Amino acid sequence: MKLRYNVWPVMAVCLLASTTSLAADYIIDKKGQHASITFKASHLGYSYIIGRFNDFEGTFSHDATHPENSKASVTISAKSIDTNHAERDKHMRSPNFLDVAKHPTVRFDSSAYTNDAGVGLLKGNLTLHGVTKVISIRVNHIGEGDDPWGGYRSGFEGKTLLTASDFGMPDWVGDIEVMLNVEGVRQ
Repeated sequence: MKLRYNVWPVMAVCLLASTTSLAADYIIDKKGQHASITFKASHLGYSYIIGRFNDFEGTFSHDATHPENSKASVTISAKSIDTNHAERDKHMRSPNFLDVAKHPTVRFDSSAYTNDAGVGLLKGNLTLHGVTKVISIRVNHIGEGDDPWGGYRSGFEGKTLLTASDFGMPDWVGDIEVMLNVEGVRQ
């Protein structure tokens, strides 16, 4: 018995599937020590304090064909601040700065992504110290590919400059440069 069918609908679906790109979803690989959130802030105008947040989690979606479909979401434990100085960290957790008792998390949720000549700009809402502001993060895609454990990874670096007083912290703190290194495992 010979089956007859119209191949045009099948070809149209295949053609559509080959031109439609879907964003790949990733979980940030924090537990493997393949991600970091660090910062640099002025110390009295004489030097810099370098610090990091040790406890955070997040996800991102990356779509190389249609970068505007890319997005990210990160939650940081504010009490995990670490400047390599226990007394300063205690002060940073106090109501004078992060006020971790009232604001235990820092949260970022993207709202838009653009990419111009390989330089990405991720925009979104940052909630820090109970204040939500729209920020922009300059993003660079480092690379992606298979890992030795049968997974697939993608990595980015990002940088943004925050003004502490915009988030209800003392004016004299000034600007804080935030650096992100993110490696995600595709889900």
